[in-house]
Amino acid sequence: MEIKQNFVVSQPLPTVWTFFHDVPSVAACLPGAEYLGTKDDGSINGKVSAKVGPFQASFEGEAKVNYDEDAKKVEFEGKGVDRKGASRGKMSMLCKLLPEGSATRVDILADVQLSGGIAQFGRTGLITEIANQLVGEFVRNAETELGARSAAADNPQADSPTKPVAQFSPGSGAVKPLNTTSLFFAALKGWLNSLFKKAA
Repeated sequence: MEIKQNFVVSQPLPTVWTFFHDVPSVAACLPGAEYLGTKDDGSINGKVSAKVGPFQASFEGEAKVNYDEDAKKVEFEGKGVDRKGASRGKMSMLCKLLPEGSATRVDILADVQLSGGIAQFGRTGLITEIANQLVGEFVRNAETELGARSAAADNPQADSPTKPVAQFSPGSGAVKPLNTTSLFFAALKGWLNSLFKKAA
């Protein structure tokens, strides 16, 4: 299943590119994702939890991330298993960052392979709609995170001996957790709208 996405972040390309290298913070901005550490070989352990209608899954697995510094591209290869529901997922993804004025556009091309119980939702097209909703949530969270970092950089607290130095942790921009119920219904609405457009 191929998924194409693009979004714009209101920060310059160098800032967004640096942020994409910060895997824990990127994961913290993606609802339902959890960074679990990096292995000695560079592969990343993580978990992605999602609920689609009555179906709930928590995929645990690992991923490899490669950065092309010259072309400003990120390649991602990941796989995970939901041990309770016996579902499996594999994804390869390419992200390309492009300057768009003073902002940055990110083009995404992903190939998702699902097996087990969750595969039925992939066939209906709901997974694509949920991906659209997740990207929107991610952009809002990333904007919050980058805005917080920019504000701290403009007003460094380290200049004052009476104030502590600002420390950033993943998700320090008050990222909200995934609202699975509203996400599902928003995705269902988008999917139904697309069906009616095709029928018209």
